[in-house]
Amino acid sequence: MQVQKQTLEQQQLQHIQRVKNLGHSHRENPTEEEREEGDMSRTALSAFQAKEEQIERKKLEVREKVFTQLGRVEEETKRLAEIREELEGLADPTRKEVSALRKKIDAVNRELKPLGQSCHKKEKEYREALDAFNEKNKEKAQLLTKLMELVAESERLRMKRLEELSKTIDSLH
Repeated sequence: MQVQKQTLEQQQLQHIQRVKNLGHSHRENPTEEEREEGDMSRTALSAFQAKEEQIERKKLEVREKVFTQLGRVEEETKRLAEIREELEGLADPTRKEVSALRKKIDAVNRELKPLGQSCHKKEKEYREALDAFNEKNKEKAQLLTKLMELVAESERLRMKRLEELSKTIDSLH
């Protein structure tokens, strides 16, 4: 396309130069050769103008196609922007809900941490209290066993003493 344009421009310049040369060498009675050159120049000029008009028409056609395509592209861009907005609109409530839930989870985690520490502390206190309770129960059981043994021993000794006293009373009679 570029090469054709350059060739046409060169031809045009040559024809213009010939026309100028004809004008300078123009006599009152042009020769046959000059007339033929003049006719050729006019024919070349007409052909050049026809080509220029054809190029201009083609240029207008291409420009119209470009503007048509640009119109389509703009419409598609608008449609895509609408779709993007709709997608963002769908995502926004979800993001807000997720963000709110995350904040709530973080708040609960902050509340859970001291509660967990308190729970562990109280569990430890409970275990210590339970161990102390069990130890005292064991001690109580041992003391009760000892008491039972002492009571049993005391009863046995009293019975024995009572029997001795009873024998002593029986022997006095």
